[in-house]
Formats: sequence, structure tokens, C-alpha cells
Amino acid sequence: MAYVITQPCCNDASCVDVCPVNCIHPTPDEKPFASTEMLYIDPDICIDCGACVEECPVEAIYAENDLDEVDEPYLDINAQYYTKHPIGPDWPEPLKLPQIDAALGTLHVAVVGSGPAACYAAMELTAKPRVEIDIFDRLPTPYGLVRAGVAPDHPGTKGVTDQFRSVVGKRTVHCHFNVNVGTDVTHEELLAHHHAVIYAVGAAGDRELGIPGENLAGSHAATEFVAWYNGHPDYADRTFDLSGERAVIVGNGNVALDVARILVTDPEILATTDLADHALEALRASNIREVVILGRRGPAQAAYTNPELLALGRMPNVDVVVDPEEAVLDPASRAFVDGDDAEPWQRHKVRQVEEFARRTADPAKKRIVLRFLTSPLEILGTDAVESVRIAKNEMVADASGRLSAKPSDDTSTLHTGLVLRSIGYRGQPVAGIPFDDRRGVIPNENGRVIDPETGAPVPGVYVAGWIKRGPTGVIGTNKYCSAETVRMLIDDFSAGRLDAPADREALDRLIAERAPDAVDFQGWQRIDKTERAGGRAAGRTRTKLITIESMLAAARAET
Repeated sequence: MAYVITQPCCNDASCVDVCPVNCIHPTPDEKPFASTEMLYIDPDICIDCGACVEECPVEAIYAENDLDEVDEPYLDINAQYYTKHPIGPDWPEPLKLPQIDAALGTLHVAVVGSGPAACYAAMELTAKPRVEIDIFDRLPTPYGLVRAGVAPDHPGTKGVTDQFRSVVGKRTVHCHFNVNVGTDVTHEELLAHHHAVIYAVGAAGDRELGIPGENLAGSHAATEFVAWYNGHPDYADRTFDLSGERAVIVGNGNVALDVARILVTDPEILATTDLADHALEALRASNIREVVILGRRGPAQAAYTNPELLALGRMPNVDVVVDPEEAVLDPASRAFVDGDDAEPWQRHKVRQVEEFARRTADPAKKRIVLRFLTSPLEILGTDAVESVRIAKNEMVADASGRLSAKPSDDTSTLHTGLVLRSIGYRGQPVAGIPFDDRRGVIPNENGRVIDPETGAPVPGVYVAGWIKRGPTGVIGTNKYCSAETVRMLIDDFSAGRLDAPADREALDRLIAERAPDAVDFQGWQRIDKTERAGGRAAGRTRTKLITIESMLAAARAET
């Protein structure tokens, strides 16, 4: 019997470290890790020890004979990976961070942000002796997009916060939530009180389509919708027109699939999750029965991952609809998928779409329609969205053989009152730090921030996560990304390239003066306790507090 990794896989790679026979790949040190959808267990090498099951932070690993029927495709997905990538003796060793010389004293690091990249950086640093960390977040609650971005109907994915809680609660970690770096405390002040500052602020912006009508009422970024239904305090007061029967999502990455699921899932199912109360009320009154997802390229190039695609097909009382003609690959894509260079997960994506195309939809059910080779040309309406004019695309190869989607003259119109663009997150500038506006990241080399004019490192300043590499990968991808950054930081500290900081007490006085409503770890624990108690009373995992005022009231409450 072997173990199998399933949909919730976060790519954290904790399972890799505990596997005694090296049967879980790709590891963070292997090239495929940067683009893999998930991790895979080699069924021929697995010795059924169960160590990975105990270590998995999101409960994604099961014995093959314990799989539900809907998870059985993962048997094939795991096995196929090793057909393409057989394990060999020359596979690299895990990344090892250098030790810190005791003679150098205590290393003081500020981490700005408290999402996955920030928490993984803190985990790497606190694994070393004589390291103290200050974590800053502008919200009273930690964990970034794990709290405000992961879909409520994927509670297993949020299990990684158990690991994060263990690090933010350490005595060598000082939490300063509800403190805005750039307003309450400046970058220069942070650097003056620490050897180094790591910016792990994610990518809070969104990309625009750049088409007429994009700013009409009823046209929104999918990131806003996600933050709204997850109870982010900046978006809790937003409204979305759910009165029509059709919604259109532009883009077909995992966020697009999350949004589509939320729009057509039975609200009574969502009522058992941590979906924000205001969103639950709105979805109960929603008239939407069809969500159309527009992907500008074909099934072979779709941006979503197999686990998220498979999750669509298991939704109760919802059909996934694909026009059989759109499931047919262009010759170049078909040649690639059938060739030796294609990854097993790419082939599985295509096969799953072809399987959807063979199904017969039930008119009585809600539906998610996957459209391929389709791009929006303009959003139409007088005062609000009324329809979207779309064009059929063709896959065209350039001189190097690279395929891209080009619009044709074949156009049509989709009637809708709600358009959500889901074409990617985008990083935003940080005051006092260089910024690459074209890529939407802070320029860096392996996590060291660099001056774009000279190419020289900016002393003491580092980045991790999406603001470092762009909005790619899943939660666990940040683990290796953060470890790489921490390695650069420790190298610089050991080499004497970091300035000694001012005293610790001065920083505490500064924060107390500038941010009197700062929330420490104990304050966050009281917020968490309040939310969980509210959830238990309603038969849910938690009931989220959605205003800063309510969060601060809970943080100050007597225990």
C-alpha cells in the first residue's frame, strides 16, 4: 500500500523532510518545484510508514485504500509524475542554512507582513539560536491571504496556520499587528532598530484588462470579491450585483475557479464555513445560476491547477460545461501534449476538460461554463454592465515556436450584469524601497533588494514571497522562497555587512507612541478565541470579525 497526495496540497514540503526513503518530489531544491502544481509520492518506493501523514499541515495525504471515489484520480496523477521524473541518485540535497557564529551576538530582524512568506521566514530564523524577530502587519489579524484569500470551502488548506501560530507565538517573536509600516513607523526607523528588514507584503493590487467599459458599475476585480466574501475589513462594505442569472469571470486561474464555486455553491453548504456573514446573506439572495469563465488560451495552457479543476467536477448539483469544439486542441498544442516534453499534470488537465465536454448538462442544475480561446473586447452598458463582447482567439506560433493567443474576427456577446476580472495580483510599491513597476515587484537577487540603477544590494533590506518573485505558486512555494532570502540575510550578518541596531526599548516606545492600538500575540489570540466561539454557537468553524473596531474590542477584552 502507498500513500497519495490529494487536492489540499500546499507545497509546504514538510512531508519531504520526514520521508525516510526520499519518495516525495519535487523537493524545493529541484527545478520542477518552481512550477509544480503539487507534490507527488512515488508508489513504488513508498514504504507505508505514515510519517508524511502526521507531518502534513493541511491533511492532504491518504493511504490509497482510504481514498474517496472522487479522489481516486490522484492515484494516477501521483504515479504518472514518476513516469516522467524517475527518482535518481543525483537528485539534490535539501537547502541547508548556515549557522550563526555565537560571537556575533543576537540577530534582530523585522518582518513586514504576516502571510505565508513572512511566517516561513520567521520559522527559518527562529530555528537558529540568538535571533529575535518583530513581525508587523497593518491589520489586527495575521496570516495574509491564508485568512483573506483561501476559499472558505477549502478549510483543509487553512490548516497550515497551525504551523504559523507556533512561530508567531514564540517568545523570541514580537507581534505588532494593526501597525502600518510607512505611516505608524517608517522604513528608516525599522532599519535603525534592526540588523535587517524583510518585506513579505505580498501583491495586494490587481491587474486591469485595459478594455472599454472596464470601469462600469458591476465590473470588479475578482480579488475584491474574494476579499469581500472572506471578511477582509477593507472590503466588507462592498456590494456586488447578484440579481442576474449569469456572471462572467475573465481569466481561468485558481482564483477564478474559487470565485465560480462560491457563486454557485448551495449557501447552506457555505453556512458551515468561515465565509463572512454579509457574503452569506447576499449569496442566499443571489439569482446567479451560471458562471462563464473566459480563458484566452486553450485547455493545454489553462492557468488553473488539476486539483482545483477536479474540485469543480465534484460539486453537488452543479454541472461543469465545456463545448466539445472548444475542447479540441490546436495542432501545435496537441503535438506538445502528446510529446515527450509535456508534464503529466498538463496531459491530465486536457483529459479532464475532454471528459467534461462529453458530459450532458442537466438544465435544472446550476452550471460553470469553461470557455477557451476567448477574450473580452469590451464591456457594454449605459450606467452599469449589461453584456460583454468577446472574440474567438487562435493559437499562433512565433518564429521560436512559442504559442500565443491572437483574437480573430469571430465575435459574439454574452449578456450579464456582473463581470469579475481574474487576471492576476500585482505588487505595490513600498515607501523608501526600489520598485520595478513593469513587473510589480521589488527588484532583488535571491531575496537581497538591489538598487536598479547600480545593481548593488541595498544594505539590510530583503524580500520574500510575491513581492519578491511575482504572484506565482501556492502557499508552500513560499517556504523555499523565504529560506533562500534568510540564507542571504544570514550570510550578510555573518560577513559583517549589516549595521548594528538601536536598543530594543526605543522601538517599543516608538510603537506605543505612534500606534497605541497595536495588537500583540495575546491580543490576536483573544480575537481568534472570539471568532471561534461565535462559530461554535452557529455550527461553523468561526464567525469572522469584519471591522477593525470589533477586532480591537475583542483584542482588549478581559480573558
